[in-house]
Amino acid sequence: MAVPSHTTSYYAASANDKSFRAPLNDNITADVCVIGAGYTGLSSALHLAEQGFKVVVLEASRIGFGASGRNGGQIVHSYSRDIDFIEKHYGKHTGTEMGKMAFEGGRIIRRFVAQYNIDCDLKDGGIFAACNTKQLHEMEQKKALWEAHGHTRLEMLSASTLQNHVGSTRYKGGLLDKSGGHFHPLNLVLGEAAALESLGGVIYEDSAVTGVQEGDKAIINTEKGSVSADFVIVAGNAYLGGLIPKLQQKAMPCGTQVITTAPLNKAQQKELLPQDNCVEDCNYLLDYFRLSGDGRLIYGGGVTYGAREPDKIESLIVPNMLKTFPQLKGVKIDYAWTGNFLLTLMRLPQFGRIGNNIYYAQGYSGHGVTSSHLAGKVLCDAIQGQAERFDVFAGLPQYPFPGGRTFRIPYTAMGAWYYTLRDKLGI
Repeated sequence: MAVPSHTTSYYAASANDKSFRAPLNDNITADVCVIGAGYTGLSSALHLAEQGFKVVVLEASRIGFGASGRNGGQIVHSYSRDIDFIEKHYGKHTGTEMGKMAFEGGRIIRRFVAQYNIDCDLKDGGIFAACNTKQLHEMEQKKALWEAHGHTRLEMLSASTLQNHVGSTRYKGGLLDKSGGHFHPLNLVLGEAAALESLGGVIYEDSAVTGVQEGDKAIINTEKGSVSADFVIVAGNAYLGGLIPKLQQKAMPCGTQVITTAPLNKAQQKELLPQDNCVEDCNYLLDYFRLSGDGRLIYGGGVTYGAREPDKIESLIVPNMLKTFPQLKGVKIDYAWTGNFLLTLMRLPQFGRIGNNIYYAQGYSGHGVTSSHLAGKVLCDAIQGQAERFDVFAGLPQYPFPGGRTFRIPYTAMGAWYYTLRDKLGI
């Protein structure tokens, strides 16, 4: 039997654990069955196992196969829509409660790394880089907003001060979040999997779920086995496919592209990112970049709607990289790949419950690293009967994209074109 493999990414090539967990070939029972071994699934499973639950995780491919093992590896707080937007559209109570949770995901990541000795090259410091004066003003507003919600480890950077952090003349300044940071995303999720297993949790790879039967005891079927569980957590996100049709219509998979250079020498690393911070710009279709643990530049960006994989990833990303760092002209690109995230119409996460015991969390819209770890804690609390925070998320509207599956891609692409034009014009 052929073992499913990860995408040909730098992360897969440098993974700490390349071992394969066997597929499910039996009919078993569990307190909780989690569908999907990414950040949402494993954060949920690990939080539950810490509380004594018997947890089984079913993964269709490999641990971290989707966005959790392919993303930019940056700790970016809050949500794709910030707290002021949430309060304006959904009321002060919802804004306040989501504001209380907006910075928790990063703390959960750091706790997991410290408590379970996860080797994932975790480093502190993240920068939001402004491409124009309008964006710089927006970063000043973000700083005030986050500080009003108790997040104070922030520092505005002028264009000249930013040069101490980013060796590029592209930016007008930025915002340094000292509690942000970066890490090897696949090694983080593999470390979380090992932590779960150390607590008695079991993970089955190559075990795609073929159906979920609702009931007091839910039955989760795979090709060669099944799990009977008191609770189910659906955590497939952009890779869930049509397993739960009512979830599929609420969100759209989108692709983002990433490249990784050959290792750079110490002088080059110091020239590009002197403080070894990670960076993302403030455009609607943003670029993001950082150094890897072995001194490569990891540079990502771009969006393909509908999760279409471009033919030539390098041709999409290298020009942006050279716009930021022209000194890298001619550098060798060792890896290039696409990873899918799940976009919602309102760009806010979707939490909910189907029946009495099937929970889901999805649609982080590009802010999944921290939000997914928060989701795991919120779902764990809800299963234990503490649903107040879950209800805040579940109370957000979950609109389908207009035009259905046929027109949601062109409509969304038109919207992205509009915001990209605004970014270029600085308006």
